[in-house]
This record gives sequence, structure tokens and C-alpha cells, in this order.
Amino acid sequence: MTQHVDHPKVPMLYSDKSRVDFELPRPPESAAEGLNRLVGFLQRQYLIILITALSILALGLVYVVTAPPRFTAQTTLIIDTRKVQLFQQQSILGDIPIDSASVESQIEILKSEKVALSVIKTLHLIEDPEFSGSRSGLFSSAFGLVCAVLGSRDTASNFELTRSAIRTFQSQLTIKRIGLSYVIEISFKSLSRDRAAEIANAVAEAYIVDQLEAKDQATRRASAWLQDRIGELRNQATLAERAVVDFKAKNNIVNTGGSGGRLVTEQQVSELNSQVVVARAQTSEAKARLDRIEAVLRADSPNSTVNSTVADALKSEVVTKLRSQYLDIANREADWARRYGTGHEAAVNLRSQMAEIQNSILNELQRLAETYKSDFEIAKQREVGVQRELENAVSQSKATNQAQVSLKELESASQTYRTLYDNFLQRYMESIQQQSFPISEARVISQAAPPTQKSDPKPALALGLSGIGGLILGLGLAILRDLSDRVFRTAEQVEAELNATCISLVPKISAGKTPRDTLNNRVGTSDRANRTITRNRGLIWTASNNPFSQFSEAVRAIKLAIDVSWDAKSSKVIGITSAIPNEGKSTLSASLAQLIAQTGAKVLLVDCDLRNSALSNRIAPAAEFGIIDGIMGRKPLSELLWRDSKTNMSFLPGAVSWDNEVHPNELLNSSEARQFFDVLRKNYDYVVVDLSPLAPIVDVRATTQLMDAYVLAIKWAHTKFDVVAQALRSAPTIQDNMLGVVLTQADAKVLQLYSGYGNVYYGERPASSVSTAR
Repeated sequence: MTQHVDHPKVPMLYSDKSRVDFELPRPPESAAEGLNRLVGFLQRQYLIILITALSILALGLVYVVTAPPRFTAQTTLIIDTRKVQLFQQQSILGDIPIDSASVESQIEILKSEKVALSVIKTLHLIEDPEFSGSRSGLFSSAFGLVCAVLGSRDTASNFELTRSAIRTFQSQLTIKRIGLSYVIEISFKSLSRDRAAEIANAVAEAYIVDQLEAKDQATRRASAWLQDRIGELRNQATLAERAVVDFKAKNNIVNTGGSGGRLVTEQQVSELNSQVVVARAQTSEAKARLDRIEAVLRADSPNSTVNSTVADALKSEVVTKLRSQYLDIANREADWARRYGTGHEAAVNLRSQMAEIQNSILNELQRLAETYKSDFEIAKQREVGVQRELENAVSQSKATNQAQVSLKELESASQTYRTLYDNFLQRYMESIQQQSFPISEARVISQAAPPTQKSDPKPALALGLSGIGGLILGLGLAILRDLSDRVFRTAEQVEAELNATCISLVPKISAGKTPRDTLNNRVGTSDRANRTITRNRGLIWTASNNPFSQFSEAVRAIKLAIDVSWDAKSSKVIGITSAIPNEGKSTLSASLAQLIAQTGAKVLLVDCDLRNSALSNRIAPAAEFGIIDGIMGRKPLSELLWRDSKTNMSFLPGAVSWDNEVHPNELLNSSEARQFFDVLRKNYDYVVVDLSPLAPIVDVRATTQLMDAYVLAIKWAHTKFDVVAQALRSAPTIQDNMLGVVLTQADAKVLQLYSGYGNVYYGERPASSVSTAR
């Protein structure tokens, strides 16, 4: 066995979100592409759209033919904002301005069961067959017959007839507001012209009567309530006023009267406060005089005694006379001293007289000081007395003020009850006067007349709506059917669902020309002696005999994808697998190998589906040895290979002989298998390996060390999204090394209806022309 050689992995063509930065952004879909997509959708689903539209249109036609004619009568009334005001006082019901919300509320009242029941009773509609449950028209009659059979009841009760009449009445009644005005239009639809007009007018009349009754009832209820409330308020006002009087008497609260309305205690406090101010002023004045004269007496200087400026001293006649004598003698002493000197006997005598006068002034000042002291003490006592009286008055005033708080509350309650009593009494008198003059804001401005033309059914409208509704329903069903188609049909679906590149879409070969049909009908397919595949032209009939066919171009696209992913000098080992069996992987493997062999490259086709060697049974049914013998070293490679005489393609059979002791996945994951594939890689340019499916068994997961890349075959319009996605999730290593996806057995004509695929650029040329071209 040869030594295992590691081979480099190649860049794959699958889409990976981690490599988004290296991919060119997809251009936005053009208008032409969108139009083509829409046309394709319509071509795919036109049958269901057409059948649905025609069915709904037929139902509309049946309705037009069988539905009885109906007539619509209209009455208009207005919610008048200019109300009649007989009295200037405000209405007892508290009228509010009419706005849009109020108009909408009146519309709902018009639609109410109360108005409907009033009209039904007034016009005796229960006795009318149109309202009593009898039905006209094909659909209504059939529905009534079915209900009668299923219900099997004898006679409906009066309550049931009334409820049925109300339902029929409300279904035929239409109330709407005209624009943003206060005008309301009442329309009623009936089988009879006269009945339609009669009911429309009756609805307006019943509404107006209902409004008047509602106001009258509300006024009566309000008057009764006001009467009871007035009695309560009268008693409450009386009790509150009595409580005010009692509280004043208990707390000695007396008002002086007059415009100010001051309390006696407040007036006393004010007067005493003024007396305190006067007493304090007198005390301060007496204290000032006393302090001044004491200051003069404390001075030992005779001049200060004589020159004292105490105001009361100047008013004293004694002091004034002595001071005058003193000044006269002082002038004489100064004159004698200037003339005869200060030691003269006359001057000395004069100075002695001056000293005696000073002593006399001092004695008089001391007597005045005692008088001032007495006056000061009297002023102080008077101030203390007035201050004590003020404090007593203030204390009494505080108590009175605290009582005033409660008094004000009592007076406020009394005044409130009295005001409420007066207001309620006034409103009660107004309500008594207004009860005899009821007014309503609504009035009829146009009464209904029997219509001249039927309103239903309208053939053009019914058929138009049926046709449009049928188309919409058909489109909805078509879209639902298209969205529920969860199988692979386009390359975009492959990229979106699997995040992988769709390499090619291989078209389905017509009956009688498929490789399967040719293989099953070949004659002399193999030569045991030479191990040569002979007369097996049908294996790749399309690729060999018509290289410009769609089939050949699709297979050629797979080869191109393989070539652009590797260096031209390196060998390539490609594994072909599928998610589930019968996806066309074996046919794809054989077609790809033979097409590559036609280019002159050395190609080996390997049947590695060890569980089901279908490819070996088709190509080399006489083979006695296969790949298992090569991996286990039982036979050399040269004794295992078969060769196609036309293309020189080599073929290695699969599990022709099997050892039950060896499991396929263990064998493929062994070092012998890696060494065997290294030998194949050295001897061939391309090794195309037909592998087993992914989902049923795990053999493919064991080949990750053997393959350079994988190609996943998916049967077009057959395999579901979740099946393939689950298979790839279970084999992440296969997905990582996947070159791309190939959709097999595609219907070219149907494929054109999806994304513009299947347009044949190369036509199917005759075999003779193909050979000539070669």
C-alpha cells in the first residue's frame, strides 16, 4: 500500500455568512425581472385563479337572477342647534352644545333596539312575512328549508318572532350622517315600495318621540329629586343658623355693629394699646428729666449748677430769680475785680454772695429732683397697670379669635346651605314651568316617499364585485399554494434555504433517452476478460451524442465549477451525494465522469455507495471484485478497474464482495482507505465518487479525509427544504467542504415559469450534426 499524502483543501463555492465581505452584493431586482417573476407566478397558478374567479362569478350571477327586488326609501332629519328658548333660565337638564360626538351618539340611538321595537309594534311588523321569518330568493329559501329540517320545531313563540323581526329590521336599516353637517339620513330597504317609505318615516317619528319622552322623564325625575332635596336643605340651613347664634352666646362674642363689624374685645385691645403707648411716653419723659437733674446734682462745679439747662428748673420762679441775682452779682464782681483787683474787699463780698446764691440754687434743684423722682414712680405704676389691663384684654381676645374660627365655619356652612336652598328652590320653580313645554332638538326636514326604482340587486355591481372578489380569492389561494410549495425549484431557493451555491440545474431527459432506460436495455454491456464496458453508449447518451443539449451544458457547468476551484495541475476527488435516495446522484456521477473523459483527461468513476451498488450493477454487472478489495489490499488496482471503450473513462466497482465483519463507515474512515485514495489521486486527473445518501446512513461522514469536495444532488421539485437542511445539519463537515448543489431532473418547460430558467439557447441537434461538428 502506498503512503498516505495529505492534499490541500480547495476554496469552496458555497455561500458562507462569515465570508460576506468577499462576495459581491446582489444587484436589486429590476422592473423587468419583477415583471417576469409575476408572469411566471400567473402562468404557474392561472388555473386555480381562473377556476376560483369563475366560480365566484357564477355565484354572483345566480344571486342576481334569483334575488327578489328591493326598494330603498330615505328620510332626513336635522339635529337643530338653534333651540327654542321660552324661558331665559338655564334648562334643568343642563343642555350642552351639539358636536360631532353628540351627532354620532344620536345615530346610535336611531339604530337601537328601542327605536326598532317601537316601530315594529306601531306598524305590526311581526305579522309581515318579510319580518316574521319567511324568506324569498333561492339562497334564502334554501337556507330556510335547511333550518326547518334541522330545527323541526312547530310554531315560533312571540318572543322569537319579535327577535327575528328586530334582526331583520336592523339589517335593512341604514343610518348615516351627511358630511360634517347635523343632517342624518335614515334609509330602509324593503320588498315593498310603500312599506319602505312607511318604515323610514316611522323611524324618524319614533326617534323624536323617544327624545321627548326621555326629556320628560328626566325632568320629572329631576323635579321629584329637587323637591326632596329642597326640604333637606331647608332643615339644614335652619339648623346651621341656630348653631351660629348658640355659639356666639356661649363664647360671649359681641359685635359692636356698624359698617366695620368689629368685636368688643378687639375694640378694647385697641384702646388699651393706645393708653400703653401714652403711659410709656410719660414714663420715658419723667425718667429723662430725673436723669438730667441727677446728672447736674452729681457735678460739684458751681457753674454747672448755675448754668443748668433743665427745662423744669427754668420754669421754677425761685431758680429763675436766684439765677438772675447770681448773674447780676457776677457782673458786678467782674467789674470790681477789673477796676480794683480780685482782692478788693468789695469783690470778695460779691463772691461770697455769689456762693450763697449757688447753694440756694442747689437746694432748689435737689427739691426738684425729689419731685421728678416721685413723678417717675407714679408714671411707672400707671404704665404697669395699663400694660396689665392690655394683657388681660389680649388674652380674652385670643380666646375670642379661636372661637371665631369655629364661628366662621358655622357661618360658612349656614350661608352655603342657605344659598343651596335658594338655588334649588329657583331651579324647582323653573322645572315646574318647563314641564308643560317639551322641546326636541331633532326635526324631520324631508319625509320618505315610495321609491320608483329598485335598489337591489344591481346586476353590474354584483357581477363586478363577484368577479373582483373571485380574482382576489383566487390570487390568495394561488399565493397560499405557491408559498406552501416547500420543494427546491430554483437556484435562489437553494441559496436562501441552504446558504449554498447552486452549481447547475440538470434537465430531465425525455422518456426512451435517459441513461437509466438505455442501461436497462443494453446488450452485451461488459467483457469479463478485458474488463471493458462495451456497447454502453446510452450511459451519457445526451452528453456523448448531443454535446450542445441542455443536459450536456448543465453537466459541463459542474466540471467548470470543479476546475475553477483548484490548481490545474492538482488532481481532484469529487464526492457526489444526496440527502435521500433516488435523487439522481448515480446518473449525475456517471454523466459527469464520461463528459470529463471526453476532454482527454484521465477520469476514474468510483462506486462508493457500499450499501447499494446500483451504479456497478448498471455499468459492470459482471464485476467480481471492487473497491473493498482494493482498500483491504486483496487485489491490485489494475485488476479492479473497468474501462469505457468510447471515452476511455475508468470505472471502479463498489461492494461486489463484502466481508460482514467490516462496517462500511469504519472501512471508509480507516488509514487504508486514505492510502488507497492517495493512489487514485496520483494516477488520475479527476476521481468522481458516487457516495451513499446523507440522511439514511452515516457512511458519507466518514469520507471527509478522502474527498476534496462534495457535490449535493437534489431532485428538482421533489425534495423538501427541511429534509435537505436537516441532513446537512447532521453532517457539518460535509457542508463545510461542499462545492455546491445540483438540481437534477428539472423540467425545463415548468422551470421557465419560476425565475426565467430553462430558456434553450442551444437547440437539440441531431446526432449526425453533432458528430460532424466534432
